[in-house]
Formats: sequence, C-alpha cells, structure tokens
Amino acid sequence: MTREQMIAAIDEELNRLQQVRMLLQNTTGFPQLTARIPSIAAGATKRRPLSPEARKKIADAQKRRWAKQKKA
Repeated sequence: MTREQMIAAIDEELNRLQQVRMLLQNTTGFPQLTARIPSIAAGATKRRPLSPEARKKIADAQKRRWAKQKKA
C-alpha cells in the first residue's frame, strides 16, 4: 500500500466517521428503545384508582410501621 493509498483510505474513514457523527447528533434519545418498548412510545401508563378504604388501610399500615420503627 503506497502512501497515497493510505492517505486516501484514512480520508475515506474520516468522511464515514463524520457522517456517522452527524447522524448521531441529529437524533435525540434512543429511537430503537422507544420502538421496542410500547409503554415508552405510548406514554405513561394510567394508574389504577384506589378506593378510600384501601388508601386508609395502606395509611394505617404505614403508621404502624413508623410507630414500630420509632419504638425500636
């Protein structure tokens, strides 16, 4: 491989890398990830509603845990 051929090969590689860099700069985020995972592409999933009784039950249980921790 002559010197000119080596320089030409390096120039080709530099051009290819610059093109890849431009493509990467123009994209935002991870398109392959959003295409693969529907919940990210579709947006946040809706939460299931809790009844007031369920909320009270959870709150009471948490208060008991806090009291137990404070006591120890």
